[in-house]
Amino acid sequence: MSDALDATPYDALLLLSFGGPEGPDDVVPFLENVTRGRGIPKERLKEVGQHYFLFGGVSPINDQNRALLDALRKDFAEHGLDLPIYWGNRNWAPYLTDTLREMVADGRRRILVLATSAYASYSGCRQYRENLADSLAELAAEGLELPRVDKLRHYFNHPGFLDPMIDGVLASLADLPEDVRAGAHIAFTTHSIPTASADTSGPVETHGEGGAYVEEHLDVAELIADAVRVRTGVDHPWRLVYQSRSGAPHIPWLEPDICDHLEALHGAGVPAVVMAPIGFVSDHMEVLYDLDTEATAKAGELGLPVRRSATVGDDPRFAAAIRDLVLERAAAESGREVTPCALGALGASHNVCPVGCCPARAPRPAAAGADSPYA
Repeated sequence: MSDALDATPYDALLLLSFGGPEGPDDVVPFLENVTRGRGIPKERLKEVGQHYFLFGGVSPINDQNRALLDALRKDFAEHGLDLPIYWGNRNWAPYLTDTLREMVADGRRRILVLATSAYASYSGCRQYRENLADSLAELAAEGLELPRVDKLRHYFNHPGFLDPMIDGVLASLADLPEDVRAGAHIAFTTHSIPTASADTSGPVETHGEGGAYVEEHLDVAELIADAVRVRTGVDHPWRLVYQSRSGAPHIPWLEPDICDHLEALHGAGVPAVVMAPIGFVSDHMEVLYDLDTEATAKAGELGLPVRRSATVGDDPRFAAAIRDLVLERAAAESGREVTPCALGALGASHNVCPVGCCPARAPRPAAAGADSPYA
């Protein structure tokens, strides 16, 4: 792009994330925010919070977002992109509504949103858009002038997201004992979600078994496995598996679970496994507990050598990818020609979520989409 450093019409970028507790006293209030409206008793939340208490009541996600903010600001400054970056969370401080209020006070009128979720799904996309709509409604009730808010497209197949994960898998394979390395399998992991939610993920035309959620993860897994084969000369068998299920037992969720998969691989005589958490942007609690603690303990019981590859986190290549996505969207909004950067079979995702994309069980307003009440 000849004017590649021009972010017009945007005057700010908002990093929008899930949030997490930063001390023991935060754990239950944080979980109350996450489960608001579900009527879950406080005692049950204390039980759920044990995962956090194992780590001192601190989720790593906020520090990881701070590191990502630093990486983004450094990249933007080094490349002459003059775009201020803010940060707001759905479920913990800094809260999204407070951040949007600050942005309005700073005179921001056209905001681009980066969500810390790379794939299409209700919980990974539309729920963020619903939270944006809720916050904008609060600002409107306060009589504030509302900014226009757009959301960056899904970036699961951008090379700046893929390349760090490829390197992570290669490093994990190299760290395995030499006598089991060549026979190692790769377990690509992501968050399990209800099958009904998966089946309706993405635009309406992608709905069906697994929907866009499974399709996008499979595309990423194949891209990484292919790159590993090219770099090592070894074709490591792989499978997409799931983790972090949290729903009622009678509701079908995506399977197999990572721990069940490890048992099956051990039973089949597989000598080692690399667990690659492709569904997660950073090493937050569900990676630290469900993989580094629970799944690793299961592998230890089985006597199965495992390694867990790194997530993208604040890798400079990911920061550069976000800069690329910002400039790509700015060019499209300004009517300038742009070629979206995407690898794999699926191509670049849509810029604007269409009507019917990742529907909620109970319809709620969602910003930054074709059905947004805040055009």
